[in-house]
Amino acid sequence: MYRYNDAGGVRRTIYSWRLVETDKIPPRKKSCEPLRELEKQLERDTDDGIQSFIAAKKTVNDFYEKYMSMKKELKPSTRSTYASTYNKYVRDEFGLRPIGSVKYSDIKKFYLSMYFDSGLKPNTIHAVNTILHPIFTLAVRDGYIRSNPAYQVYAELKKQNAWGQEKRHALTEQQQSAFVDYIRNSKKYRKWLNMFTLFLGTGCRVGEVVGLRWEDCDFTENIISINHNLVYCKADDDKKFRYYISTPKTKAGERIIPMLKEVRKALLEERISQMQTGFNQTVIDGYSGFIFQNRNGGMRKPTEINKVINRIIADYNAEETEQAKKKKREPILLPHFSVHNLRHTFCTRFCENETNLKIIQEIMGHANISTTMDVYNEATQEQKKTSFANLEGKIMIG
Repeated sequence: MYRYNDAGGVRRTIYSWRLVETDKIPPRKKSCEPLRELEKQLERDTDDGIQSFIAAKKTVNDFYEKYMSMKKELKPSTRSTYASTYNKYVRDEFGLRPIGSVKYSDIKKFYLSMYFDSGLKPNTIHAVNTILHPIFTLAVRDGYIRSNPAYQVYAELKKQNAWGQEKRHALTEQQQSAFVDYIRNSKKYRKWLNMFTLFLGTGCRVGEVVGLRWEDCDFTENIISINHNLVYCKADDDKKFRYYISTPKTKAGERIIPMLKEVRKALLEERISQMQTGFNQTVIDGYSGFIFQNRNGGMRKPTEINKVINRIIADYNAEETEQAKKKKREPILLPHFSVHNLRHTFCTRFCENETNLKIIQEIMGHANISTTMDVYNEATQEQKKTSFANLEGKIMIG
């Protein structure tokens, strides 16, 4: 037995079956550190102000709750995403570990197991790391552990295993035309044309489109003001999902987008239609006058858009396959994509026709120019190939 005063001045007692390394462990007793070694560690922790006794009792889950309780600035959608990720991948197993016992190798094994054993994608592991890293940082700053065991773990694994962030690819011009034409000529999906015209003609995020109001559209100046977005999620202790109005994450998210003629036409067509059928009367956090509505006159959920895209792709591909078979030609099939790919598609078309990166960045609402550059480089890469293809046989080489 060894008694001591911890870094906080509280009297503590620890025990071990062995005094020194050479002592034997009694039969049927668990292996343990010698008391003299524990004593040295505790003296060092006490001198450094580390509250290792408490760290051996408090779990990772305890520090997650503490961390989240102080993140008052998180938007409801972000808080909901954090909670969902943590509860699904961390809480019931890794989260039960005493925070003082977690080592670098434990974090590394955990991430490797997620990838190789559970088959999870690097993006998911990155999302988990985004939560765990600041939790351990909090424990370090509060004096419960000496260093952050999650420091650089994900970065090293990413480099060692060649994990890259999954890139969203834009639709080709042929795929984009096939998608739009199919919706336009479909009795089943024609009602979605105006909304998808807005996606492909502005590059807005899904929450910005479903949350767009008539007062955000200036038909005199032909501009659209993006100043908020609509989210549908649980927040804090809410048991049910509900709609929230959220401001853009960064100042760059607030922006003005000029209306293309097709976008203006789609919006006016939507307004004329609603003058006959009725406007959306929903009020959310003081916001009203929303442009788009479901069949009951209420709000469209952001998640609903991806579901309808999946149905459109499935129906189109089935019909196109049948038509190509009858005409004995190769079908032009649509790949699986999400609503965010439509934003990426707009950005790609924009980059193909605009060289001023600052303008592209402002229209897209990118906080970081590197995001704009990634899309720009991918778009211009195709242009370079086309340009060189046109050079074939036109310059004297050898």
